[in-house]
Amino acid sequence: MGDIAVADFALMVGTVLASTLRVATPLILCALAGTLSERSGVIDLGLEGKMLATAFTAATVAVLTGSLILAVAAAMAVGVALSMLHGFACVSHSGDQVVMGMAINMTAAGLTVVLGIAWFKQGGQTLPIPEGVRLDEWFKGVGSAVSSIPLIGTVFGIALFGHTPLVYGALALVFAVWWLLYRTRLGLRIRASGENPAMVDAAGVPVLGLRYLALAGNGMLASLAGCYLVLALNPQFIPNMTAGRGYMALAAMIFGKWHPLGALLACLLFGFLDAVAIRLQGAVLPALLGGGAVPVQAIQALPYVLTVVLLAGFIGQAYAPKALGRAYVKER
Repeated sequence: MGDIAVADFALMVGTVLASTLRVATPLILCALAGTLSERSGVIDLGLEGKMLATAFTAATVAVLTGSLILAVAAAMAVGVALSMLHGFACVSHSGDQVVMGMAINMTAAGLTVVLGIAWFKQGGQTLPIPEGVRLDEWFKGVGSAVSSIPLIGTVFGIALFGHTPLVYGALALVFAVWWLLYRTRLGLRIRASGENPAMVDAAGVPVLGLRYLALAGNGMLASLAGCYLVLALNPQFIPNMTAGRGYMALAAMIFGKWHPLGALLACLLFGFLDAVAIRLQGAVLPALLGGGAVPVQAIQALPYVLTVVLLAGFIGQAYAPKALGRAYVKER
């Protein structure tokens, strides 16, 4: 019995860790998108809307064309276009960055439902995405081989193998964005445009161009998060399927102190809380608390409540880029 209990525990740990990676992937991609834009000095509260709009685009193109490449390309185009719209309003014309971000969120939430009803006649949902268009799982054979090793092999075989390419891609992009921001001249200029844009301009480097470039990367990363939702997690678009993930990604970015590696750890923590909440569904309260099943609504709210508690109590001092949210107007 003891060996069976230990094996079951290893299976449970591996399953929770695998769920953590799957749930955290869109958060990681969105947190990286926010890190790029905010390091350049542009607040982006529109991550939720960008993720929602690109998820709808990817699902629609995948259903209509049956092409994975076209679906991802169309989503990328929409994500970058929304970021350029954000830049046009806030970088070129000094608009309010917070208001523009919320406008993108509200527009995406309404427009995806309206177009979904008009095109698919299913209450805002798209048709199911064909199986051949969805992302495949990688390294399943390796995972099975590793899982044959007792205990530790079971944990790592389940947790690390058999995920879709975007799970591994998101982890790789964390280090790519870190390398870009902290190991390249371009990254130094992007960070400087968020700290002291006047100094960057005095050095002859166009501040607005740097911010547009950061926003382009922001749009591509948010697009990948939207694609992941419909091409890996769920086989069709559902209205408001992002369910606040864009805001959680922003919280993770702040929790990680505007650093890609810090944001990764925060996203994994939030993903772990979500994975545990899923495991707790159907759990029974102790007899001292009256017994009975734990309300589903309480379980679903748990990751969001814990996110607020963690941000309020454990974030410590976090210093945003000094020029964050300030439009830069070149002196003449």
